[in-house]
Amino acid sequence: RTTEVMKQQVREHFENMRCILKQDEQVILDSLELDLRHTRTKLDQVLKKWDNYHDQVTKSISSIQRTLKSTTAKEGEQGHSETVLKKPDTPEKEIRLNEERFERLLKTLSSISKNLKARLQRKTLLLSFPVMIDRQSCHNLIRVTSEGRGMSFSGSACPAPEHPLQFDKVCCALGSSPITAGQSYWEVDVRCCSAWAVGVAYDTLERKGNDKGAKLGRNRNSWCVEFQNCNLTAWHNNRHISCQGVGQTPIRKVGVWVNYDKGQLIFYDAKNMVVLQKFSAAMTPVFDRAHHQFTQPLYPAI
Repeated sequence: RTTEVMKQQVREHFENMRCILKQDEQVILDSLELDLRHTRTKLDQVLKKWDNYHDQVTKSISSIQRTLKSTTAKEGEQGHSETVLKKPDTPEKEIRLNEERFERLLKTLSSISKNLKARLQRKTLLLSFPVMIDRQSCHNLIRVTSEGRGMSFSGSACPAPEHPLQFDKVCCALGSSPITAGQSYWEVDVRCCSAWAVGVAYDTLERKGNDKGAKLGRNRNSWCVEFQNCNLTAWHNNRHISCQGVGQTPIRKVGVWVNYDKGQLIFYDAKNMVVLQKFSAAMTPVFDRAHHQFTQPLYPAI
């Protein structure tokens, strides 16, 4: 009889745990759905603004072209008239000057258009690659939020038993989903950190110890941008270089873009999409060229 009572208590205990886990799962799913709707709404607003801007630019170009044609025709007629008050070569100089200014304007508008399209492409990819933190990889001073998309640092170690894939010395964590093909983009909010490193790594990155093999960017299995002592540097294979495009304002979010098939990795200041550092087979001024064709699945790392 006592055994039956214990069994019943165990059943009730696990049933309560199942209900709690089910509730937590629903809360997380609802939160992700809400984030997705907000992101889609923002993206729709950006696309609408872009369409309006594109229409305005197109109208401006058409207007400039009409004005240029009209000016050219008028100057041509005046060139054949004997009552022209200006010197014969003045209209030609003005036309040539207008054409040069028009070409510069077209190049500028083309550059703006390409830049906006690139930004929209990166932001669109945010919807398709939500980064979740792999709790099993986290150092025991890291606390992961309930939805699995944020983390913080604690002054005391977590009492949970150590996992074989857990970083035991380096305060690091990896994403749970690997990148194996195509393009991916995500952003990391670093506002609350006085020092940080954001990057990608192979699953073969060492998890135990405090040597180069376990630190982001200090080996061939990882790439990162790192902010420390007010300096922003890019690291790979234990080599580093000062990052480009760094202004006086501290970076609030780091954007990470991966084109796995082409071996390309780009870090951005996500606020204005200024490139901080590029890693690719074609552009490797400091880093080894041979190691920019990805050979293993990549994981987000921080």
